[in-house]
Amino acid sequence: MSDAPSAAEMEEIAAGRAPQEPGVVLCECFAQEGVRQEASAVPAEARIALIGRIAECGFRRIEVAGFTESRQAEAEAMLRGLRRCPGLRVRAACPDLQVMQRVLAAREGGWGPDEVTLSVSASEGHSQQAFGRSRAERWAEVAEMLALAGDAFTLTGIIDAAFDCPRDGPTPQERVLEDAQRLAELGVTRIAIGDTFGSATPPRVRDLIGWLHGALPTATFIARFGDGRGTGIANTLAAVEAGLTHADGALGGAGGSAAGLASTEDLATALEAMGYATGLDLAALRAAGLEAERLLGRRLASRVIRADSQD
Repeated sequence: MSDAPSAAEMEEIAAGRAPQEPGVVLCECFAQEGVRQEASAVPAEARIALIGRIAECGFRRIEVAGFTESRQAEAEAMLRGLRRCPGLRVRAACPDLQVMQRVLAAREGGWGPDEVTLSVSASEGHSQQAFGRSRAERWAEVAEMLALAGDAFTLTGIIDAAFDCPRDGPTPQERVLEDAQRLAELGVTRIAIGDTFGSATPPRVRDLIGWLHGALPTATFIARFGDGRGTGIANTLAAVEAGLTHADGALGGAGGSAAGLASTEDLATALEAMGYATGLDLAALRAAGLEAERLLGRRLASRVIRADSQD
C-alpha cells in the first residue's frame, strides 16, 4: 500500500487545513447524548447550528444523532442539514438491526454518518434494562448488525456498565476484557469503556485500562465516563495517563445516560494544562458551552465557562 497522500489529503494540505494529530482526540457528544433525555426538545436546526460552532473549535469527531424509532426523522434532518468539514468524522448511535438497515441506506444516499456506535452491557441487569435483552441475546444481535454493516462505516463498540451496575453490583474486570475481546474478534477495534453510572475511581480506571492495553494492544480504547459523582474528569485523566488517546465528552457535562458525560470544556482545559494537545480552540469551546446552556435553558456543570461569565 502506498504511503502517498490521497487527492483529498493533498487538497487539505494545499489549503492549509491539515492540523497535526492531537495528543488526545476528543469526540463531542452534546448533539446526541447531551439532549436525548431533555424535558424540552431542542430543534434540529438549533443543534445543526451548534454543531457548526463545535466543528469550528477543531473537533475531528462529533456524535450528532441517534437513529431510534421515535427519532428517525430528527436524525435524518440532522445528518442531511450538516455541513461536512474536511477532516471531520460524523458519528451516530445505532441501537438495533432495523436501525442499522436505515443507517446503511442513509450512507448509500450520501448523507449518512462516517461512524456508528453499537453498545453492549457488561452487566446482565443493565442489559435487560437498556436493551430489553439478555447479554447473550444482545451479543447475537450485535453480531448480526456488524455482519450487515460490513465495511460501510468506522465502527465503535461501547461497553456500558464497565465498572458497576446498580442491579448487579461491581462489574468483574474479566467480563469487560471478555467483551472487548469479543468486539475485536467481530472486527471492532475502537472500543469505548463506559462508566455509565459515574461510579469509577481513578485507581480502578488505571487498573482496568492497563489490563485491557496488555491484552489487546492493537485496540483503540476510548474513555466514556459519566460524571454523576463529580469524578468524570478525574477518571478520564486517569485513563489518559494510563495510555488512552481518545475520550468522549459533552458540552457542559450534559448527557442522557445515567450519569451524563464528562464536561468537554473542563476536560480539554485540564488536558491542555497537563501538556496533552487536543487541537481545540479553548476560547471557542467555552463559547460553544455557553451556547449549549442557552439552548437547554439551564445552567450546566462546566466550571471553565464560568471563568468567562458573570453568572
